[in-house]
Amino acid sequence: MITIGKTKSVCPECMKVVPAKKCIGEDGIYLVKECNAHGKFQTLIWEGNVTDYLSWGRENLSAETPVNPKVKEKSCPDNCGLCEEHERKGCCMILEVTKRCNMHCPVCFASAGEGGEKGDISISEIEKQYDFLMAHGGPFNIQLSGGEPTMRDDLPEIIHMGRKKGFTFFQLNTNGIRLAREDGYARKLKKAGLNTVFLQFDSVTDQVYETLRGQAMMELKKKAILNCSEAELGIALVPVIAPGVNDMQVGDILKFGLDHMPFVRGVHFQPISYFGRCSQKRPTNPITIPKMLRLMEEQTEGLMKIEDFAGGGAENPYCSFHASYLRKGERELKLLEKKSGKGCCCTTSDDSRQYVENQWSYSTKNYDEGEMTQTDALDEFLIRIHNETFAVSGMIFQDAWNLDLDRLKRCYICEVDSDYGMVPFCAYNLTNLKGTYLYRK
Repeated sequence: MITIGKTKSVCPECMKVVPAKKCIGEDGIYLVKECNAHGKFQTLIWEGNVTDYLSWGRENLSAETPVNPKVKEKSCPDNCGLCEEHERKGCCMILEVTKRCNMHCPVCFASAGEGGEKGDISISEIEKQYDFLMAHGGPFNIQLSGGEPTMRDDLPEIIHMGRKKGFTFFQLNTNGIRLAREDGYARKLKKAGLNTVFLQFDSVTDQVYETLRGQAMMELKKKAILNCSEAELGIALVPVIAPGVNDMQVGDILKFGLDHMPFVRGVHFQPISYFGRCSQKRPTNPITIPKMLRLMEEQTEGLMKIEDFAGGGAENPYCSFHASYLRKGERELKLLEKKSGKGCCCTTSDDSRQYVENQWSYSTKNYDEGEMTQTDALDEFLIRIHNETFAVSGMIFQDAWNLDLDRLKRCYICEVDSDYGMVPFCAYNLTNLKGTYLYRK
């Protein structure tokens, strides 16, 4: 294999940091590494040729130093919080408010679903986490997660308290069960200050849910979307894509999202990550960014094209892909170009935070045409344009096989932990071959 780059990774057996190389192989670019104790490992990280791989990257952008970094002794990835060598101050902070869940998905990065109410974090501890975040670069976008956060009856109070602390954007990671079954619950969350529902949405057929989630769920998903729409909450559909399970439904999921605009603001794909509780066997060639883009182009019959997409600007470009569209008709989309050309205009954590807040939220302001001023007319036009935009994005999370410490240092999605502080998502959820976590207790 021809080496085109070097980095550091971890051994999937013992999690020890080891040197790694990026090499040209039969199907594309591979990450190759060797542990003195456990041997050699390699995995595909880019399906395609080296020219496309190198062109996907952007010029190195200036690094951001985390505000008031908690960790002084640097030993990435197992002593974070963030440390002084981290190159992003953070954008999205994940607060896991409970370990409880009303499901037991065969694929769950948090291995959630046990513990009863003793798995809930106390309100006083959540308040401390809010204060910690504000002292370390906040306000950030807050992603309420778990477990299943809607298991807590005091979730509206948690959101309201965060609003009072100065956080302006709240996103709920949920399976949608309570949103579907409890009348008025979506409106209650909206009133408390929730902006967006990040809805687990793996398929448009029950067979896939039975494989990935252990039960049929399609009718529940539809009802949850209806209730969120009536509450004027923005919705992002979040499919976990697993090879051979639902990779043939990428186009159907996108069509479903477009059909449920403007409240469905877009689709955020997450190719399956092989950490935590994962029943799917990790293939030698997992889903890569080029594979996802090809699936979208083929399954939308060219409505969305490979060349529409680019890597993120604030995070490492090999972590993500993104494009935004303006809906112009029943089946017509116009690619929205960014100020800097194709791809994402976000080059800092703050840029990204503001973009996410704008795109995933639904704008609800109404104007009385009889009393509308010229300024109001312009504002209404901008709101209509906003509500007709549709974002398609994806995040390629890292596991013990493909972890690249150069990518990890630019991560701006962090788990908030009372002991560690702010830990990059892929480090916090990292597990070895036996399922032992690096951070999670």
